[in-house]
Amino acid sequence: MKKIFSFLFVAGFILNAVAQKKPVYFPESDLTITGAYYYPEHWDEVQWERDFKKMSEMGFEFTHFAEFAWAQLEPEEGKYDFAWLDRAVALAAKYKLKVIMCTSTATPPVWLTRKHPDILKMREDGTLMDHGSRQHASFSSEIYRTYSMKMIAELARHYGKDDRIIGWQLDNEPASNVDYGKDAEKRFRAWLKNKYKNIDALNKSWGTNFWSNTYTDFEQINIPQHSQWGMNLYQRLDHSRFCDEETANFLDLSAKEIRKYSTPKQWITSNYIPNYESRYIGNSKQLDFVTYTRYMVYGEHNGTGPKGYRVGEYSRIAMANDYFRPLSPNYGVMELQPGQVNWGSINSQPIPGAVRLWLWHVFAGGSKLTCTYRFRAPIYGYEQYHAGIIGTDGVTPTRGGLEFEQYIKDIKLLRKNKSKAPLPVDYLKRKTAILYDPDNTIAINQNKQTVVWDTEAHVLKYYKALKGMGAPVDFIRDSTDFAQYPVIVLPAYQQMSRKLIAKLTDYVSKGGNLVLSTRTGHQDEQGHLWEAKHAEPIWPLIGAEIEFYDLLKPHASDNVEMGTNSYAWTSWGDVLKPTGNTQTWATYAGDFYAGKAAVTFRKAGKGSVTYVGPDSNTGELEQAVMQKLYGQLNIPVEHYPPGVIVEYRDGFGIALNYADKPYEMKLPRGTEILIGKTTLNTADVLVWKLK
Repeated sequence: MKKIFSFLFVAGFILNAVAQKKPVYFPESDLTITGAYYYPEHWDEVQWERDFKKMSEMGFEFTHFAEFAWAQLEPEEGKYDFAWLDRAVALAAKYKLKVIMCTSTATPPVWLTRKHPDILKMREDGTLMDHGSRQHASFSSEIYRTYSMKMIAELARHYGKDDRIIGWQLDNEPASNVDYGKDAEKRFRAWLKNKYKNIDALNKSWGTNFWSNTYTDFEQINIPQHSQWGMNLYQRLDHSRFCDEETANFLDLSAKEIRKYSTPKQWITSNYIPNYESRYIGNSKQLDFVTYTRYMVYGEHNGTGPKGYRVGEYSRIAMANDYFRPLSPNYGVMELQPGQVNWGSINSQPIPGAVRLWLWHVFAGGSKLTCTYRFRAPIYGYEQYHAGIIGTDGVTPTRGGLEFEQYIKDIKLLRKNKSKAPLPVDYLKRKTAILYDPDNTIAINQNKQTVVWDTEAHVLKYYKALKGMGAPVDFIRDSTDFAQYPVIVLPAYQQMSRKLIAKLTDYVSKGGNLVLSTRTGHQDEQGHLWEAKHAEPIWPLIGAEIEFYDLLKPHASDNVEMGTNSYAWTSWGDVLKPTGNTQTWATYAGDFYAGKAAVTFRKAGKGSVTYVGPDSNTGELEQAVMQKLYGQLNIPVEHYPPGVIVEYRDGFGIALNYADKPYEMKLPRGTEILIGKTTLNTADVLVWKLK
């Protein structure tokens, strides 16, 4: 009996340890939770209780503190004041609001910047940033790192075991740490030495024999002047990698400091702007999951139709969902636009219903939490005229606030109507991955070859085609297990190792289907052109030679002919010569290589490989190729118009309409509709329960 008890005790201890290692931060029964930023330091304390009471009455489940409050947390060096924040946490808890605590490293106090001005970022021209903004201190500054970690440690000691705190946000919208200061230069040299080990290896990788760039010692290397014409491409590329890594490891240091004092129940994240050429996103290994920020109407995107700018470009939330979700077990949205903003080029009013549409779109992608900036609209500071959930009078909900309130009620309805139904079989059959590496994008963008080229726009042509076909999409890296995806798309994957080529070849032989687009495989993983014929290492994979590529003038588009249709192209075209049994699906027209292959397809092993040579002007060619391929593979697809998104999660179907025309959603007879109607007007949402 004693032995059995001992065994059960040990087994229970192990299970408990596993449970502590992987706590459940977001119970499945919640589906998702919703919160709002609040800045106690911005408001008279007599108003706090009124505000938290209103926040709770509107259905919000958590709030968010201390994002930019270092000056209030540490008003003098080494003297900390948490009393005001304690009172705010207590009032939030009184109204059943959990708290996300934020480190305030985006805004150092003035006593620190004046005592140590060298913590400020130095621009390329040698001038220093100054106090009065945010993100003006350098993650590369050793002094700044020291002071930051001291402050974070004090904050974590105070709140790390507080059950009212559900998690931590590190910094705010951290960006690549570009700094030309002395510490940054010193750390860059150390980073290079750690990467290359010896100067000969660096010279070989950077190709320094070109233009007499050769170095004999790491101390000779400065931070490259990115504005200087002809600067070594590989030095610039490595410097951008270093800047991203400085951001990632600063966040890791912050997380480690919190974990010295916090309970495992408290999670740690950071909120990123979805820049798809940022390597630091997902590269902080100490975070429990990632979150993103998304603003949809600020003058930069026209959306669909003449008034589409009021609802926003539908791919912005869709792609952010599909990019962030594969990076961590959970993901969330830490800042979602609550209404009109102030910092864009043209700060229009969103169309009524747009805020609720965005909330549902975030949910549709699988988000575990959604938070909005901010509960109360600011009445002073840089972000005057930025809407909140409550207007400038402090009591009246804005239209966006009412839409948040409605969404929260909708989620409560879903919680009462749980479904254990599996996702639709046809939906899962068209599950597709886009193989994407931000390092590759940066390498292309610093040497585009033509001003017409736009890497993100090129990726979006394939992405939008897939979403129009109703495909669930994951953005993946080359370390991912490819076998789980029937189709993988590689848009403009220019830098490619032989190891990756072998992995892709194996994937195809076992039944996978590859789509490779223009500019793929032209260089090795170091960004060097192959010492071979142009892109020759991928010829056996695609079943064709790439004879050459062409770049057209913006005023002189040519066409690609596929079946009875013609598609205009301008920016880049790989001209193909099929070999063996490779089929030609489309040909070039209008120039000296008219009739040459533009799109090829071959069966290989149990799978297939499609190569799309040109980057079309509108994305219609890419859409036609994808539809033909899925037809050939007997993968069932939908035909949603641009702006209509349909996703499935947790036993529910969600349809969203960003388009300027109504869309009629066809559902099986007897489907239980929980929210909305099958006729979706602009900004409408439809939610139904799966059987």
